[in-house]
Amino acid sequence: MNNEYIPNTYITKYMDYLEYERKLSTNTIKSYYNDLKSFDIFFKGNILYLTYSDIEKYLSTLDTTNSRTVSHNLTVIKTFYNFLIEENIIKENPCTLISPPKLTKKLPVYLTEEEIDKLLDIKTITPYDYRNKAMLELLYATGLRISELCNLKLNDIDINNCFVRVYGKGSKERIVPISDIALKHLIIYLEKYRNIILKEKNSDYIFISNSLTNISRQGFFKILKKECLRSGITKNVSPHVLRHSFATHLLKHGADLRIIQELLGHEDISTTQIYSHLVNEKLKQDYEYHPRSKIYK
Repeated sequence: MNNEYIPNTYITKYMDYLEYERKLSTNTIKSYYNDLKSFDIFFKGNILYLTYSDIEKYLSTLDTTNSRTVSHNLTVIKTFYNFLIEENIIKENPCTLISPPKLTKKLPVYLTEEEIDKLLDIKTITPYDYRNKAMLELLYATGLRISELCNLKLNDIDINNCFVRVYGKGSKERIVPISDIALKHLIIYLEKYRNIILKEKNSDYIFISNSLTNISRQGFFKILKKECLRSGITKNVSPHVLRHSFATHLLKHGADLRIIQELLGHEDISTTQIYSHLVNEKLKQDYEYHPRSKIYK
């Protein structure tokens, strides 16, 4: 018996809408698809005329200890039904009266400047070492998302003017400066080692994998884990942690929050404000060293 999932026609239409009209990234579309697939399977394909209680019943089957999972699923389902209304397929959205769960605010993990120094202190022997050094230096210097780094092409880098052109979420373009140190290591990799890795093949991508395609997110994650192990960093470090570190260190050294917002490609300043909380928390911790900080405790 073949149990392979056959996508609901309406979900397929919605995926096309997200790709061709909303121009969302492949990863975002995949995330929406996976959530709607589980939703569709739960109701055995009968998702057109569900009620408020049906949706609540489904949400209660998710990992209710993770408020972000429930909130994300509710957002995906709600926007899917809004699409069906716009297409005149249904008249009402069954999610309208459902409020998302309260999200527990977690401050992002970031590396200290000392930890960054250790991480970037890579012994460069092989062409792959030079590639890894250039990638990590560039990621920390620019705060790019990992998908943005992996998709960088040669014509996205302006070496003379020291900046990188990035196509972020929704294919929105932004310009991000590159530090002198990161640019130096990038030039060394491009001029001396990239072609060795490519083995006389051609590619527009900057960072080349062992299989001669552009480096993947998973490939970069393995490299990052290896370098964290080497440098003795015990924190749970993901590529996004370098982005958090970039923003936190900029703010700590006096950069304007609006500028950091532009560099990160955040649409809403409230997304960037989390770094203010981070720096404030660190200031409070540091203040504990003041001899009279605990006078009323």
